[in-house]
Amino acid sequence: MTLKLYAHPFSSYCQKALVALYENGTPFEWRLLSHDNPQLFEEFAALWPLKRFPVLVDGDRTVIEASVIIEYLGLYHPGPVSLLPADPRAALEVRSMDRFFDNYISTPQQKIVADSLRPEAERDARGVADARLMLDTAYGWLDKVMVGREWVAGDSFSLADCGAAPFLFYADWTHRIGPSFPNVIAYRQRLLARPSFARAVDEARPYRPLFPLGAPARD
Repeated sequence: MTLKLYAHPFSSYCQKALVALYENGTPFEWRLLSHDNPQLFEEFAALWPLKRFPVLVDGDRTVIEASVIIEYLGLYHPGPVSLLPADPRAALEVRSMDRFFDNYISTPQQKIVADSLRPEAERDARGVADARLMLDTAYGWLDKVMVGREWVAGDSFSLADCGAAPFLFYADWTHRIGPSFPNVIAYRQRLLARPSFARAVDEARPYRPLFPLGAPARD
């Protein structure tokens, strides 16, 4: 039975799952969420009432959250690229870095973007300033981690890199990764060159005008 992915190509968390699917050439059916297709949105909401994507459907099983989807794929639809090490200690490092990107790169980045969508009177200047500070702090910590590393949790591309790719991509659009973080900049470039993520980026290009802060003319 064909896997179904309810997702949008411009979403960072959807791209995280897509990178895993593309790394292994895993066949799936796109269920592209669009306001032009309210029936599909209703179908999606029935599967997951919190309406957060991506959502993977495998037969009668519904799998939520990008990190869990990637682990699920490794267990039930494995391919040639293992994104989570078999050794539990190495797997713990991958999961730790995965949480870092979710909590300290993606969360503050999305705080800044979401705030820009609010009416002027409802904006949270202090919250945005705190989010920018968190990003700078996270960039600084990551820059030290990436000394001598090609990928973020070891020698192999992993689950953590699947999330790092879209999160650093949009973080740099939102709060530029400065020249004082050369290892982060270089890592981001390696991620952009990875064929699985390059494919996700290209599929999202038509939606760049939707980026609330204005998509830069790069990447």
